[in-house]
Amino acid sequence: MPSKVNLSPFKLDIDELINEFVEGQWTSFPDWKKIWRSRKFSYIYEAAPATHLGFFMQSLYAHTIGHMNVSASFTRRLGGLYCLYCLYETQPFKPPFKIYLSLGELKKLKNLVTEAKGNDVKAAASVVQRMLEKDVFLFGYLDLEEAAKTVEKLTEQDNEIVKCAAKKLFKGTRIEHFLHLDMGRELGLDELKKLSTEYAESKQHAIEEARKVVKVQDVEHLANAKELVGDKAEKVSESWNAHKEQFYDKTGVRPTEEQALQDNDSDNNDDEYTRELELELQLFDEELGEQ
Repeated sequence: MPSKVNLSPFKLDIDELINEFVEGQWTSFPDWKKIWRSRKFSYIYEAAPATHLGFFMQSLYAHTIGHMNVSASFTRRLGGLYCLYCLYETQPFKPPFKIYLSLGELKKLKNLVTEAKGNDVKAAASVVQRMLEKDVFLFGYLDLEEAAKTVEKLTEQDNEIVKCAAKKLFKGTRIEHFLHLDMGRELGLDELKKLSTEYAESKQHAIEEARKVVKVQDVEHLANAKELVGDKAEKVSESWNAHKEQFYDKTGVRPTEEQALQDNDSDNNDDEYTRELELELQLFDEELGEQ
C-alpha cells in the first residue's frame, strides 16, 4: 500500500541534487546535466516500488515542483524545472507517466520562463517548449500538493468499482437486473462528463497561457476540440438504452413492480456501500496527511 512506501529518501536525494545546483549559482542546462550525471541520478528508479508506480512518480514530480515556489530563489526554481524535465525523460516506464500540473503551478512556470528570459537564460524557455511539444503535462484544477493523493484516491476508487462490479456480475445469474440496467448511472455519467469537460477546459487554458511565453504552434493541436470521454460514454449509454427498448418491444418484457422494488433495495445497498467507501477514503486521506 502507498502508506507503506517510504518516499523520504527519494525526496532527500532530489533536495540534495537541487541544493548543489543552487550552491554553485549555475543557470545553464549543461551545468545541470553535469551534476545529474555525476550523481548518477537516473539510478533513482532502480529503488522504485514494484507497485503503485503512478503514486510514486507523481510524488516525485510534486516534490520537485515544490522547489519552484515563488518564494524560492531564481536558481532554485530553475533547478526545479531542469530536475522535473530530467525525471520525466529518464523514467524507465512505458508509456511514461505524465506530469500533473495545476493551473496555479502553470502560472508559476510561465513566470519562471519570463524571468529567465529577462536574465538571458534561454534554456528555460527551450525546456518548457520541448515539454509542451512532447505533451508531458496533465493539466487540472487541483493544487500540486494534492496531486499525488488524488492519483492514489482515484486508483483506490477504481479498484473498489472493479470489486463491486465483479460481485454484481458473478453473484448468480441475475439476468433481469442487467436487462433493466441504467447504464448512465452505472458509468457515473454526469460526473464523468463534468470531469472530462473540466480537463478539456484546463488544457485549452494551459495552451493559451503557454503561448504568452513560448512558441506553441507544434502543440496547438492538443487543444483542438475533440470528442470528450464524457460524450463518448453518453453515446454508449444512449446506445444501451436504445437496444434495451428494442428488446422490450420484441419480447414484451418490461420492468415489473417487483423488479422496481428490487432496484430500490439495490439502490439503498449501493448508497450504504458508497457511504462506507467515502469513510474508507477519508481515513486513507488522514493516514496520508500524517506522513
